Amino acid sequence: MNDSIRFILNGEDVALKDVKPTETLLDFLRLKRRLTGTKEGCAEGDCGACTVLVGRLIDGKLHYESVNACIRFIGSLNATHVVTVEHLAAKDGTLHPVQQAMVDCHGSQCGFCTPGFVMSMYGLWLSNSNPDRAEIEKALQGNLCRCTGYEPIVKAAEQVARTRPSALFDPLERTRSDIVARLWAMQGSGTISITSGEDRLLVPGSLEALARILADEPKATIVAGSTDVGLWVTKQMRALNPVVFINHLQELQTITSGEGGITIGAGVTYTRAFETIASKVPTLGRLITRIGGEQVRNMGTIGGNIANGSPIGDSPPPLIALGATVKLRSTEGTRMLRLEDYFIDYGRQDRRPGEFVESLFVPYPAEDTHFAVYKITKRRDEDITAVLGAFYLTLDEQGDVNDVRIAFGGMAGTPKRARAVENELIGRPWNEETIEAVRDAFDTDFQPLSDWRATAEYRQLTAKNLLTRFYLETTGAPAELRRFEEVA
Repeated sequence: MNDSIRFILNGEDVALKDVKPTETLLDFLRLKRRLTGTKEGCAEGDCGACTVLVGRLIDGKLHYESVNACIRFIGSLNATHVVTVEHLAAKDGTLHPVQQAMVDCHGSQCGFCTPGFVMSMYGLWLSNSNPDRAEIEKALQGNLCRCTGYEPIVKAAEQVARTRPSALFDPLERTRSDIVARLWAMQGSGTISITSGEDRLLVPGSLEALARILADEPKATIVAGSTDVGLWVTKQMRALNPVVFINHLQELQTITSGEGGITIGAGVTYTRAFETIASKVPTLGRLITRIGGEQVRNMGTIGGNIANGSPIGDSPPPLIALGATVKLRSTEGTRMLRLEDYFIDYGRQDRRPGEFVESLFVPYPAEDTHFAVYKITKRRDEDITAVLGAFYLTLDEQGDVNDVRIAFGGMAGTPKRARAVENELIGRPWNEETIEAVRDAFDTDFQPLSDWRATAEYRQLTAKNLLTRFYLETTGAPAELRRFEEVA
């Protein structure tokens, strides 16, 4: 057993032996290190004012990603490099090109959000030497500004892309080999266990160690990306004990595409999964670009979204429609389960004591299949879903419905299939008359609730209208009938 979390903060090695399992990186930076350039705006990973970069070794190479410090726990940082805005400027005060571009383009007014924007732009600057407008906007999805209207900030990012000085100027490029060596030295195969008062956090050294820990602590909270669990702490003030951090486990971070489908490790983030998924299942790839902002996609995992079982999680409905299966693991072995059977009731999943989600298998849609996903939100980018519908359809040679799977999020206590609608569709012609005839079957499948995102009536009508939309799109309806922008 090891007894400390070790990481690099800007240029300094840090070893922490007294860490509460719910201590956030933001609180550590501001309260204990007085690095106050990192701001607290929303405390839920929504506004981006707390953005920092976290570097980690992936397949032996150092990768930096923008993350939300407000919901990132210290326990998840072992063997990483945390970079704050204070690290960018030279010792003589010369601004980094990203910072200077914000000055030149008047990208800051009140200044509160500026450090977060700078760090998101810096992450893009490190990973993409020539981003286009769409890539810049994607990188800035997770940052909100109430002053500038964003255009000057985008212009600053474009300026930085055009004028890149020598890499020797950049603090991370200049020290990359040194940072890699120091992070290698911090890695280890042993489990980290830290007790702080009555609280305890654990960082297992292997998948086998994780299984043993959960066998002893079946009620422990497993944290991968903390994009959901973080809000349990910052918004609900929940005490979590013990907490097991798994975002470092390489065995859970593999994604492979085979002949029949994609196998996704439970620790694979949305960002890492995007390229593979977008190339094999483009519709699902487009959905990923609308899940949170860049910081959330860099932290959040598809496996975590499944394991938490939120009724408004974005990934379960399309994965259910595709016929995905989930692999669960414990000290007793593994078992496979249809994803739709994993969700039992609100807050309840078919996960036995000591089990954890190890991976998902997502079959490719057949060539003659229609597959669509629609995410309905109040704003297009970085918003929580009100209703999400996924549709999978195969027609026979006569144009009748041969197979159909329809799954929704936001309509029940769990992600759920519309079985009554499906049964009404099977064997019937795929035409307007059929669609009109089966719409009311949604009333049998779902009795949604009203909340601040949408009323029950709105959700029910939206589900029916999405079926109509799916019909119009699959039959090549005239463009004037397809007034809504494609959302996924």
